[in-house]
Amino acid sequence: MKILVDADSCPKAARELVIRRAAKLSLCVVFAANRPIPGVKRENSSLDYALSAAENVIMEICPVLDNSADDRIVELAESGDIAVTRDIPLAKRLIEKNVITLDDRGRVFTQNNINEFLSLRNFMTGLADNGLEIQRTANYGRKELKTFADSLDKILARFLKRVYSPEDRFYALNASGY
Repeated sequence: MKILVDADSCPKAARELVIRRAAKLSLCVVFAANRPIPGVKRENSSLDYALSAAENVIMEICPVLDNSADDRIVELAESGDIAVTRDIPLAKRLIEKNVITLDDRGRVFTQNNINEFLSLRNFMTGLADNGLEIQRTANYGRKELKTFADSLDKILARFLKRVYSPEDRFYALNASGY
């Protein structure tokens, strides 16, 4: 299992949290974007940024084309992986591949709710395209980070439950600070 992050719009605090959680569980994290993201090392580069000295963090810099980072994430995604994205169409593509998908505010996208989120997104985009002002989401703060952390921790706890025996799970949970 790996964690895939649509890094273009992912807040720094959420990126840091993902890196910390993944390091504790020895999971690979792949950040994909059209540009270098501060705090994430580039693949095949000796240049490491402060947040990701760990070997399990990879920065995939994609061509500056529409949806190239999204396409790369979908290409890398496998059933059972975790993905973090605000991009609802990307979330739908990932859910179709049985990837556990959530946004950086802790909303978990599922087969049951993704079409509703997609319809709402398309409606809001239509309003904006017609010049109507749409309400933007508030800044990313402690509350949003806490909600994201709680959702990610629940997903990781389910992963541990599936993968480890009860004894191993005890040690993994204690080592990861849950």
